[in-house]
Amino acid sequence: MSRMSFSQRGKVRVAFAHAGSGPVVVFLHGVGGNRRNWDGQLASLGARYTCVAWDARGYGDSDNPDRPLVFGDFADDLGALLDAIGAQRAHIVGLSMGGFIAQDFYARYPQRVATLTLAATAAGAGLLTAEAREDFLARRLRPLEAGASMRDIAPGLVELLAGSRADDSVRNALVRSLEALRPGPYQQTLRALVTMDFREGLASIGVPTLVVVGDQDRVLPESESRLLAEHIPDSRLVVIPGAGHLCNLEAPAEFDAALSAFLQDHAGSGATVLQAGVQ
Repeated sequence: MSRMSFSQRGKVRVAFAHAGSGPVVVFLHGVGGNRRNWDGQLASLGARYTCVAWDARGYGDSDNPDRPLVFGDFADDLGALLDAIGAQRAHIVGLSMGGFIAQDFYARYPQRVATLTLAATAAGAGLLTAEAREDFLARRLRPLEAGASMRDIAPGLVELLAGSRADDSVRNALVRSLEALRPGPYQQTLRALVTMDFREGLASIGVPTLVVVGDQDRVLPESESRLLAEHIPDSRLVVIPGAGHLCNLEAPAEFDAALSAFLQDHAGSGATVLQAGVQ
């Protein structure tokens, strides 16, 4: 059973769920998600790790940004969260936008990262073609700008996100996640993330890195993950058959097995160990 706590940077409180004890593993959700997307991982890994899943600023139970959002705010918030729980160094797991945040956090705070797991993500949206970026934004922003609600657009986004292994329970969870989004922060976040390009920094990532992707990911396809794995020196690639963009929800057994094996292989990477979990 997870519990919820808050960290704070400036005027913005960030909510996070936590479970278990041991080396710290932090889970970062995607642009359409929240901390609940990682409930399965907190349950499965909490017996061996201090598992933490946040609501990024503007999401879930976290506060809205107190000023116009810049993408680096997420990395600085993550640093504040680690300070709040007493963790100098952690395993960082990011999916989709969370993978962007993980790469940005490593670029800013490399000494605080034990390992990286980059799931269903890319080396930034800046490497996509102009047409692909426009399509990415148009699918999400134009309906809202025309007056639609998140409830209105959620079903169409689920069809884009889900792979063939997504059953009704997964699809319903995705709908709830999307319906919970607050349009203002969501639009700010979308506009901030499409400016990011981490390609130049990939070769200098100096920690073990796991790259995971579903072979039916239509948002950030397998080719984007292969680019990451080809350019990050100490990396391994896991492709999950039949999974779409939310591979941790659609194929939890395979995702958790890959992550668990990776973390076990790098048990000596220096992640802070919280003997009694988050207090």
